[in-house]
Amino acid sequence: MKLSAMRRIAAGCTRTVTLFATVATVVIVGTGTALAASGTVHTDSGEAVNVHSGPHTSDAIVGSVANGASVTISCQTYGDTVTGKYGTSDIWDKISLGYITDTYVYTGSDGLVAPLCSGTTAPVCSTSGLGDPNTCAQAVTWAKAHESTSYNASYYGMCDHVMALAYGFSASGSETAYDHWLAVPAKYKHAGETTVPAGGLAFFGGGDGHVMISIGSGKFVSTDIGGNGTLTVTTIAAIKSTWGKPYLGWTEPWFQVNH
Repeated sequence: MKLSAMRRIAAGCTRTVTLFATVATVVIVGTGTALAASGTVHTDSGEAVNVHSGPHTSDAIVGSVANGASVTISCQTYGDTVTGKYGTSDIWDKISLGYITDTYVYTGSDGLVAPLCSGTTAPVCSTSGLGDPNTCAQAVTWAKAHESTSYNASYYGMCDHVMALAYGFSASGSETAYDHWLAVPAKYKHAGETTVPAGGLAFFGGGDGHVMISIGSGKFVSTDIGGNGTLTVTTIAAIKSTWGKPYLGWTEPWFQVNH
């Protein structure tokens, strides 16, 4: 993951707030699709980070990595959500000794920097058990069909409302995008994960927050990033760099309105 510096912004679904911008580098080792990545372990306390036999805090501790030590990440997987020096994430890094949470490893990225470990299933969007009128695929179709570079008063500052419309609701049930993020149950939330499947909702913090819908391949449809009241294609990186907003993670399309 990566470290952030203070910045002041005004953006999308939020009022003007003090947020974060990022400056980082990443070192990639290898060629082809089997790339490994390098990172550096950092803790605020200066203590070592435990290495587990699997990507869960309950898995056996099989060693530790000293603060400031460099590690080679052969692959990455998803496991327990952990909060560390570099934020909150469910990404775990496979190193020679075992698995360490990515939240204590400076890699220059909030997302994956190495291949998925064998047996890791890529995330998918699902409305199973959520009661949404529209499926993930239908929501993506709605978002694409409503893209617009012209001003629309019903889009301006209404990111969470627009996401609800994509899923067939007349309202989201949450006051703000950030309230929505906080209300989503943990089992539907993927904190810090930037690999977002089509239909997944990507959230940002700061003030009222921001949310947008993934249309796959690292692209999203978002209100206001293309100008006030617009609905255009963008990326997580563009939201962060343009508005300086901290990325929180993505969720399945859970809405307060029907829970």
